[in-house]
Amino acid sequence: MANIERFEDLEVWQKAREINRAIYSVSSEAKFSKDFALVNQIRRASISILSNIAEGFERNGDKEFVQFLLVAKGSCGEVRAQLYVALDQNYVEQGTFEKINLMLNETSRMIAGLVKYLKQSELKGARYKVTGGN
Repeated sequence: MANIERFEDLEVWQKAREINRAIYSVSSEAKFSKDFALVNQIRRASISILSNIAEGFERNGDKEFVQFLLVAKGSCGEVRAQLYVALDQNYVEQGTFEKINLMLNETSRMIAGLVKYLKQSELKGARYKVTGGN
């Protein structure tokens, strides 16, 4: 068992950070970058994923952490929906879409697994013990 001391130690937060980098990269490309409303919305939603994981962890309580994780999971869905809009507008190529969509689905599953773990756990604080893959 690994002792998680900081939100940065969470694999799911690290994955959310990768998503954020990918979204910023793809939304900076020529055609996509001109759709200011979509760029703003998809970036804010991707920021929401890693921010809510971090904020929930820092709240020091498992129930609040679960609440924030569920918001982060919802934001994964929001980014996926917006990514479909970008695909439909030919702002992203199919391969890029599939890569980011896979990352979002994986992160959503990881969040769901962490929520399930926390709901079943006796742990009640910011120092969570989790097994290898959440």
